[in-house]
Amino acid sequence: MVILPAIDIKDGNVVRLYKGNYDTVEKVADNFLNTAVSFENAGAEWIHMVDLDGAKEGRPVNTKIYTEVAEKTNLKVELGGGIRNLETIEEYLKMGISRVILGSAALKNPQLVKDAVEKFGSEKIVVGIDAKNGMVATEGWLETSNVNYIDLANKMISYGVKYFIFTDISKDGTLSGVNADQLKALYDGTDGKCNIIASGGVHTIDDILICKKMGLYGTICGKSIYTGSLDLKEAIDKAK
Repeated sequence: MVILPAIDIKDGNVVRLYKGNYDTVEKVADNFLNTAVSFENAGAEWIHMVDLDGAKEGRPVNTKIYTEVAEKTNLKVELGGGIRNLETIEEYLKMGISRVILGSAALKNPQLVKDAVEKFGSEKIVVGIDAKNGMVATEGWLETSNVNYIDLANKMISYGVKYFIFTDISKDGTLSGVNADQLKALYDGTDGKCNIIASGGVHTIDDILICKKMGLYGTICGKSIYTGSLDLKEAIDKAK
């Protein structure tokens, strides 16, 4: 299983949110590049990055930060936030981003996902499904739909999507443990046909082991690393 340490960016700073609420923004590191290098030194191969400003505004905002990480480290960058068209995807991929996350677009513009997979291939596109009480949330988690997260995943699979990030918003930034029930339901509900990356609630090594046992592709670790409740190197070692 792949461990993806996370860097969320708002106003150029490395931050974390609590349950996706922008009013709870907390700076957790002084320098994004030093933080990324520390992840690489711990053995990480991937890094999960989110443009929080971009997610809110619906357009790329902190582009230079992500491309600098791609240029100055050997980390593969998975990036989301404000990506709403093929042109932005193409630009990011040309800049060295390894995988692009489509979140709100999966619900609001599914044709974009289909076109992106056809044009760039399934290895370059990951669909982020964020849910509140099992229903998909969009626009930086500011809006909740009436679409079930498993139904959306199956629709995306029919478009050729192979990678999904599933976030239970009620768990995000809480250090209260992963939502194993919803993750298992997603795995079973898609007949194991996709690579699921768990996000939200990771606290200790136990959460890593739960996700690994479930057969998930990856786990994103954010606040747990910054608070020290999870040792990144140990997580990477145990996930292998």
